[in-house]
Amino acid sequence: MESSKKTENREAKGALTNKLSGLLGFAARSRNIQAGYNTTLDLIRKNRAKLVLITEDASEGTREKISQKCSSAGAACVVYGTSEDVSKITGNAGNTVFCVTDKGFAEAMNSEIDRIRSEGE
Repeated sequence: MESSKKTENREAKGALTNKLSGLLGFAARSRNIQAGYNTTLDLIRKNRAKLVLITEDASEGTREKISQKCSSAGAACVVYGTSEDVSKITGNAGNTVFCVTDKGFAEAMNSEIDRIRSEGE
């Protein structure tokens, strides 16, 4: 039963990521998303980070440090996707941390991720 549940979650994510992929791609083309650990930390410090996206395959230390910085700065932080998928969409290979600097994109992505997760349950 558990293996079928995992399959359903993957299928649900695959069917609903078109909108998220489009948002990520458009944000990248309009230069409203930055990639990389140090770049993200710098943007959080400057209060320019609206949403920080950490991929699921990021190290535990990266997740903890970025999450702590986001909560102290009041920036939204979400763990979602794989570095391969997000890097391919944004054109920033090899990164596990992405920072959205536009409020509109951040809200749209955050709500889409919430919707994907709620439908996957």
